[in-house]
Amino acid sequence: MFNEKSKRRVLKAGFYLLSTALVAFWLIPLVLAFFTSVKSMDEIMGTGAMWAFPKSWRFDNYAKVWSSIGMGRYVLNTIFITVPSVLGTLVLSSLAAFALAFYGFKLNRMILVMFIAGMLIPFQMLMIPVFRFTDSIGLMNTRIGVILFHIAFQLGFCTFFLRNFFRQVPFSLVEAPRIDGASDFRIYWQIIMPLAKPSLAALAVLEFTWIWNDLLWSLVLLQSDRLKPVTLGLANMQGEFISYYNMTASGSIIAMILPLVFFLAFQRYFVSGMTVGAVKG
Repeated sequence: MFNEKSKRRVLKAGFYLLSTALVAFWLIPLVLAFFTSVKSMDEIMGTGAMWAFPKSWRFDNYAKVWSSIGMGRYVLNTIFITVPSVLGTLVLSSLAAFALAFYGFKLNRMILVMFIAGMLIPFQMLMIPVFRFTDSIGLMNTRIGVILFHIAFQLGFCTFFLRNFFRQVPFSLVEAPRIDGASDFRIYWQIIMPLAKPSLAALAVLEFTWIWNDLLWSLVLLQSDRLKPVTLGLANMQGEFISYYNMTASGSIIAMILPLVFFLAFQRYFVSGMTVGAVKG
């Protein structure tokens, strides 16, 4: 018979073994992609075992895909789209959330419902209206057009997320400086925003990842190759008759490096931001 202490040890060991197995299983596609990225096409087509170690490690595939195929330009285009989109989304959503959380006005609830309803509309249903509207106002095939639509479509979720966090802030932190003569913008910038850093960091990580990996809006709104982000660049590597799997895998790994670094840099804030409000007392 196991005593209570032995049972806890067995359960703990089982938990770690299961977690390790799940992580290893989740990493299998990444390992296969890395092996594919350092193989030649002859080796890939000659052997059906994708999980086999490369016979010759072709790290020059990364240099080729960066310079010859233009992955460097695609990464730069994605940065020019993603960073302004994330910053614009966080600024506008935090302002909207501040108003919805601390202002009592007649249409407060209705506006919140509109933000939530916007989250429920599938993006695919809006492709044709967005395409026609963008073309009619002269934003087709421009970075600013993609940025504005990213901000518009991410605004609902971010506002809803931040509004729920702001509602947990004691109203006295807003009311007291307001009585002392502080403006609402000063309260927002100097009191509420510092308190919201964990939530803002969590949203920044999520939005950065979603916008970086976007294919739909870039495909709809961008036509010039000089403006295409990494997702369209990787899609362009798929030829009609042949696909260069090693180059595509190399480009995919290059494309994931910056979001991974961004997540690791803000990991501490991300975890704390996602658990804000989980425990009270």
